[in-house]
Amino acid sequence: MSRRVRRKVARKSKGNDVVASSCPEIRDEVLDLELPGTVDWRSLPDDTVIQLLSCLSYRDRASLSSTCRTWRTLGSSQCLWNTLDLRSHRFDANMASSLAPRCVHLQKLRFRGAESADAIIHLRARNLCELSGDYCRKITDATLSVIAARHELLESLQLGPDFCERISSDAIKAIAHCCPRLSKLRLSGIRDVNADAINALAKHCPKLTDIGFIDCLNVDELALGNVMSVHFLSVAGTSSMKWGVVSHLWHKLPNLIGLDVSRTDISPSAVARLLSLSHSLRVLCALNCPILEEDTSFSASKYKNKLLISLFTNIFEGLASLFFDSTKKGKNVFLDWRSSKNNDKDLNEIIPWLEWMLSHTLLRSAESPQQGLDNFWVEQGGALLLSLMQSSQEDVQERAATGLATFVVIDDENASIDCGRAEAVMRDGGIRLLLGLAKSWREGLQSEAAKAIANLSVNANVAKAVAEEGGIEILAGLARSMNKLVAEEAAGGLWNLSVGEEHKGAIAEAGGIKALVDLIFKWSSSGDGVLERAAGALANLAADDKCSTEVALAGGVHALVMLARNCKFEGVQEQAARALANLAAHGDSNSNNAAVGQEAGALEALVQLTRSPHEGVRQEAAGALWNLSFDDRNREAIAAAGGVQALISEELKVALAQSCSNASPGLQERAAGALWGLSVSEANSIAIGREGGVAPLIALARSEAEDVHETAAGALWNLAFNPGNALRIVEEGGVSALVDLCSSSVSKMARFMAALALAYMFDGRMDEFALVGTGSEGISKSVSLDGARRMALKNIETFVLMFSDPQAFTAAAASSAPAALSQVTEGARIQEAGHLRCSGAEIGRFVTMLRNPSSILKTCAAFALLQFTIPGGRHAIHHASLMQNAGAARVLRGAAAAATAPLEAKIFARIVLRNLEYHQIEHTA
Repeated sequence: MSRRVRRKVARKSKGNDVVASSCPEIRDEVLDLELPGTVDWRSLPDDTVIQLLSCLSYRDRASLSSTCRTWRTLGSSQCLWNTLDLRSHRFDANMASSLAPRCVHLQKLRFRGAESADAIIHLRARNLCELSGDYCRKITDATLSVIAARHELLESLQLGPDFCERISSDAIKAIAHCCPRLSKLRLSGIRDVNADAINALAKHCPKLTDIGFIDCLNVDELALGNVMSVHFLSVAGTSSMKWGVVSHLWHKLPNLIGLDVSRTDISPSAVARLLSLSHSLRVLCALNCPILEEDTSFSASKYKNKLLISLFTNIFEGLASLFFDSTKKGKNVFLDWRSSKNNDKDLNEIIPWLEWMLSHTLLRSAESPQQGLDNFWVEQGGALLLSLMQSSQEDVQERAATGLATFVVIDDENASIDCGRAEAVMRDGGIRLLLGLAKSWREGLQSEAAKAIANLSVNANVAKAVAEEGGIEILAGLARSMNKLVAEEAAGGLWNLSVGEEHKGAIAEAGGIKALVDLIFKWSSSGDGVLERAAGALANLAADDKCSTEVALAGGVHALVMLARNCKFEGVQEQAARALANLAAHGDSNSNNAAVGQEAGALEALVQLTRSPHEGVRQEAAGALWNLSFDDRNREAIAAAGGVQALISEELKVALAQSCSNASPGLQERAAGALWGLSVSEANSIAIGREGGVAPLIALARSEAEDVHETAAGALWNLAFNPGNALRIVEEGGVSALVDLCSSSVSKMARFMAALALAYMFDGRMDEFALVGTGSEGISKSVSLDGARRMALKNIETFVLMFSDPQAFTAAAASSAPAALSQVTEGARIQEAGHLRCSGAEIGRFVTMLRNPSSILKTCAAFALLQFTIPGGRHAIHHASLMQNAGAARVLRGAAAAATAPLEAKIFARIVLRNLEYHQIEHTA
């Protein structure tokens, strides 16, 4: 609507009241309006009110009509209830009864599903002329027969495009007997249309000019030859047709103008016979007919004034020559015809029928993709759908939009589309057309257009075009719709657009984040599709720092936790967990992380989701717990909620231990990452070892995936801090796994943390633990550690020496100039190590290791402390403070001056001392 109607807050006047002339009966309700230039909705002309009501859904129309007595009268106007579209909302007997007083003059009705079909008779719409329904699989003969008996004035009945599996010839005979004015009958997916039913139509329905038995299993060809009144006939997709009978019989139909045999096995000889012998036939539609298309010698050009539409013909050129002249060959042939002043009666009938049939056939072909159609879709099919989107028939527009949404999809499970087809739609102006339909007040068009925009936007170029044409604002508006189907498709569009980093901010600016959060609250008890799309979009948006903060401020944490706790649909659970993981890692991460962790039931719900039978749910839940475990309070709460046991449950052990070819590296990485985060706490670390978490982590250390290497090495590093766990790692064969990581992983971080884990294990503490033993835990006292120690130390030394440039070290040893040490630092630096945060106990252990008799461990400890204190590191100041408190400077000076220490250990120690001085100066400054 271009006009906004608002009710202003008014104050009582001192004198006379202002009374709207059209509403004298509400004089006492009217208050004085003070603001100039405003519109009082109570004074609007009756025609304006009626026009406003006509743009609303039937529910909103009925609701607004109850505002006052005048609007109640206007809301019952006959013109508002001539047509009714019931597809968007649940329509049952009670709703039908409440609408019945308004439907006395109802002429056109669209419905969806068997429940709505059963309720139609309660409308008591005796003047109904046109009835159209979809989702008709459960509609029975009894229901259809009763509808026909109650609506004798029916002129048009259409059921489809899905199959009417429970409707038989008996219902068709009932229609024939009850509806003598019937002129159009289109039914899809009837199992058998026998001769008795067709002959009944021929006898009792003399005005029947348009027949469609589409996708049927069996239709009596002989009987169809008896329906002399038929002008347009479609048997598209119907199997078991005897084309020899058809070609020798149907050409005798005296009034047959249009025939649709698309998606059948019609032969070239049957097509030729129909075109040559039928005097009245003008259009034969034979799209996607394999036998006809295999005959490369067939040509329809010799049949003058007759049009054959097939995959091998130039459809637009053929239509132009039939409708206009040979000079008009553009792709807007239907639009050109509607804007012309041609008064050809036959063509005025042909065009609506042809648009309807083409939209149906193209949609069916898109739903059942076949090889060999790529050229057709790119060169003609997509353009045909775009042309049909401009039809004057709403159902044709909807099907064309659905066709566009469907024909670009290659794999809907993995959101994969054909980029060539998508960009062809964009080049032909499809984005602007679709957005225009999306702005329609008709909810059916809004839904299908939004679906097409969503699918096309998987392509980055199309997504950019959608954003540039104002599509984000349109989709954000549709996401606020009270119609669940519209809101669902709009949320899907925002989900796909939010993949692009460049669109996230625009979605937030358009109010999309608030709309998506509101969707979750609005449909929390139903609508798995809309919930999955809304949660998926929020998950993408939460990966952006600014948007993540806005999601939290809009109530997104509560909404997403509610889904994680209560929704049983796996797709919703997966996206909700992913969104919570991103919220915990982005935005004002500390506050977001705390907000998720402190939300009632959040951690318990995520722990429970790690036990899901669905791998994607487990993966995202484990990822969320991993991110949340960076907060100390969350870490303990996750453990208290059973997170340790859940992450190393028997089911997850199997998944973790599988090779990457059989299990998702994503699940492996996130589960190991969560265990890594939880194991920062020594109590949790001990629990992980006790619950059997060591073996699957060692298996992950042998994975081929680099990201899995890092999380497995990190978790084993934390676990190895405890001598009991260190011994478990040895017993489970973990030394060789860590040695392999340390020596051959492509990830420097994985190699670094593997070296640190080995250093922890062989700094002497595990030896003492092995000697003492802990019989209650079943740890063997007879483990031989010498061979494992030698292998570990050799590989630690090899790893550290990778960062040793003899020339640079010699120069640093001979000079006290900062430049020499800086050169060594830059050569030794592992960039990602700056993100690691150690506890005081861990830093203290490395400081103690500087006194270890092993020169290799001394060097490793100095190398580790260098990484943790390099200026600019995320936690460098924290580590420097811990070292100052532990008196590390004295130990470092000793290591730097030790005559027997390796050169590398001395230089690394000097660099760490310089780092401590730098942080001390910076801190005091």
